[in-house]
Amino acid sequence: METGIAISFWILAAVTIASALAVVLFRNIFHAALFLVLCFFTIAGIFVILSADFLAAAQVLIYVGAIAVLIIFAIMLTRETQRGSPSGRLRLPALMVGLLFLATMVFIVVSTDWQVITEIPDQPTTSAIAQALFSGEEGFVLPFEIAAALLLAAIIGAIVLVRER
Repeated sequence: METGIAISFWILAAVTIASALAVVLFRNIFHAALFLVLCFFTIAGIFVILSADFLAAAQVLIYVGAIAVLIIFAIMLTRETQRGSPSGRLRLPALMVGLLFLATMVFIVVSTDWQVITEIPDQPTTSAIAQALFSGEEGFVLPFEIAAALLLAAIIGAIVLVRER
């Protein structure tokens, strides 16, 4: 069973990296967006392997179901999407920033003393998170509802700002 999980992890990790590279390297923006959806799905698969079912569900609902679909709709409704970026004058600075970020991340990953959990929990995490969020007086129901109202107001404000008059 352990080797099956390890093999599944490495397959999902390879597909995630390949699809992330395809997002960056493809010149057709619609195909890049589809590879972004694939990348989001494989990250959700990694969450499932790690027994983080709530994070996997949130990944699919929020990133695949909302953000990626919004990006694809924006691409489909935009004119001149086939041309891509008209100028490449920022390629070298972007490459430098990316390499600096990569070096920093590699340094952090190598120098951190990671704690390893040897046993994968059998219980789903969704019920524990729901209990912590919505239980009694010490729960977070009110902040959760306030955040939902603020997000709704932000969405309505964005629609009002960008609609044609």
